[in-house]
Amino acid sequence: MTTVTRSGEGTDTPYSLSHLDALESEAVHIVREVAGEFERPVILFSGGKDSIVMLHLALKAFTPAPVPFALLHVDTGHNFPEVLHHRDHTAHTHNLRLHIASVQDYIDRGTLKERPDGTRNPLQTLPLTEKIQHEKFDAVFGGGRRDEEKARAKERVFSLRDEFSQWDPRRQRPELWNLYNGRHAPGEHVRVFPLSNWTELDVWQYIAREDIALPEIYYAHEREVFRRDGMWLTAGDWGGPRDGETVEKRQVRYRTVGDMSCTGAVDSDADTIDKVIAEITASRLTERGATRADDKLSEAAMEDRKREGYF
Repeated sequence: MTTVTRSGEGTDTPYSLSHLDALESEAVHIVREVAGEFERPVILFSGGKDSIVMLHLALKAFTPAPVPFALLHVDTGHNFPEVLHHRDHTAHTHNLRLHIASVQDYIDRGTLKERPDGTRNPLQTLPLTEKIQHEKFDAVFGGGRRDEEKARAKERVFSLRDEFSQWDPRRQRPELWNLYNGRHAPGEHVRVFPLSNWTELDVWQYIAREDIALPEIYYAHEREVFRRDGMWLTAGDWGGPRDGETVEKRQVRYRTVGDMSCTGAVDSDADTIDKVIAEITASRLTERGATRADDKLSEAAMEDRKREGYF
């Protein structure tokens, strides 16, 4: 908890910020810093909970003025329909331009090839980096948090990417006293993570406090799923289930969302936000560690993708 003193009528009275107020204040400060330093920022917006919270903070940062940034989503073609609907509805509601980089377009042109395992998450890098270069975005907001995964824990709030959108952890800049260095050479850009210091629990508590709407799949619901590699996956055109994999109806929810081929559901009866918060409080697994197969391809799977230009 952050505490400052406020003088009034000859006495000093304490004024305390809750941890959510402190996190919100830091994130709003970061968003405004980007607006002041960069010419063409964009917000990565998938319709998932972290990007929804990030957009909510941007709306707060500039109200009553409109958000001066566009939105960008890399659509794998295997995203959850409920999440895409929420993405489009949100962009329309706030009158925001939505750029979409389509993995399917790259596959149709022969620039990318389908992987044998059916997952398209690793195929997002080229569409993302080329869209950034084509639109000349110089700052790209992401909803990554340090508690999600060990490679993301290495990331600064302002993360410099070279002219090929590649990340070099040795080029990370110090950020003492919340001073952020956005300098970059022509062709380079900066990835910005306003939620760096948030945890999954912080995000959900903030969603509850601010009454933020989310796609329904974040709450417990009945869904046809099948078991693969210890996760409940949704059947779909991406290639599941295989022979011997049995589809069954279970009550599940999603802690994180992404490509259907690598995002697992968890058994849950948490159909309200209070139940979700209680469930997360008791969990000892991170959301990505529990439900993302793409992070399990190798010990350094996320870091390898980040070095190549991934989010």
